[in-house]
Amino acid sequence: MASVDIEKRVERARELFMSGYNCSQSVFMALADQYDIPEKQAARLSASFGGGIGRLREMCGACSAMALLEGLHSGATEAADVEGKQANYKNVQALVHRFAEQNGSYICRELLQLRKDAPTPPVPDPRTAEYYRQRPCLRMVESAVRIYCEQNL
Repeated sequence: MASVDIEKRVERARELFMSGYNCSQSVFMALADQYDIPEKQAARLSASFGGGIGRLREMCGACSAMALLEGLHSGATEAADVEGKQANYKNVQALVHRFAEQNGSYICRELLQLRKDAPTPPVPDPRTAEYYRQRPCLRMVESAVRIYCEQNL
């Protein structure tokens, strides 16, 4: 695997997010080529994790993308590989804990400062200047790319 320029990957993730991809897609697509995943496939694989998994506002999509990437990096490929599973889970937990340390949480609704009972319709919010100004999502995308790269690439 070739070494990466982290800031170029952050910039790519930023461009993807600002063009309308969700948080998970932006992180995953910015790094998927490191694992020979074509861009269209990367977009589909990570599409459902945006908005805190299908816009349920649970685990931040940027964190979910780090977990997907970690699976490509260190995921066990044999059902009986207990040590491999443990190593992968340890790596995922380290990524997510670091993200929470830097950002205050890894839960989408908490990052967005939404009430726990706030409605979660499946309709994405329009990407307007106000959307980008109010949301911390771009910072979460940037953070996730840096954390993942620093740990793995």
